Amino acid sequence: MVSPPAPVLSPRRQMLRRALRHRGLIFSSIVLGLIVLIAVFAPLLAPYDPYKQSLIARMKPPVYLGGTWKYPLGTDALGRDMLSRLIYGARVSLMIGLVSAGLSAVIGTVMGISAGYFGGRVDRFVQYLINVRLAMPVILVALATVSLLGGSMFIIMIVMGLLLWDRFAVVLRSATMQVRAMEYIEAAEMLGARQSRILWKEILPNVSSHLIVIFTLEMAHAIILEAGLSFLGLGVQPPTPSWGLMISEGKEMLLFDSWLIMIPGIALFLLVFSINMFGDGIRDVTAPEGRN
Repeated sequence: MVSPPAPVLSPRRQMLRRALRHRGLIFSSIVLGLIVLIAVFAPLLAPYDPYKQSLIARMKPPVYLGGTWKYPLGTDALGRDMLSRLIYGARVSLMIGLVSAGLSAVIGTVMGISAGYFGGRVDRFVQYLINVRLAMPVILVALATVSLLGGSMFIIMIVMGLLLWDRFAVVLRSATMQVRAMEYIEAAEMLGARQSRILWKEILPNVSSHLIVIFTLEMAHAIILEAGLSFLGLGVQPPTPSWGLMISEGKEMLLFDSWLIMIPGIALFLLVFSINMFGDGIRDVTAPEGRN
């Protein structure tokens, strides 16, 4: 007896099934979701004001080192609650990562799609800009710019947004050149569709999977850069609760109270690791044929 053929799933259902089977994507989604919820509901979750100082309560150890549940993660050298500052620090990292990567995505996407579709002089000009950008070390340019203009969150987000667009441009240029040769693009052109419609209605949706993956990578890159700038004293300025700034403030106590660095360091690691894992999962789900 011949068994009935298995039902054919739509591409969207196949993608959803692959996503539900991808352990890394599920794990990173849970971790990222928790961090986002913590950042959104920080005023409700933080037990204390992250800016409030108390010299009486300074340098209280966390619970796992013999501290009390009044300060579960201890306090810093100014008596500020580490848990409250850690919770509010998630807001700073996520905001900087999202805004910086979003600005970079807009710049790089416009340049990459334009170069891949139009070719010729436009392509050569975009490649020249990409080469100029790649010749500039990101961290050195960011350090010089922030030291001249100041270390406010707005300045940091703008500077990093203007420095991290090259990967978007390179990847989307190549993807657009592949999509440009497809028959449906030629059909749209023969039917008299406007170039703007072809670019944003036909090409952009078909390269969006690349855009999402690069966005996650650059978001993690921006968070690491902000932490590095804050550690050097040129990033987010005190008393703003930034994880990089918390690491910088605790470096003098490294040999005696290493938990001052370990706690924000672990939080920063989990955030960046989960973002990168999420991007890898999205790549595996949207383009499984390219993975082993």
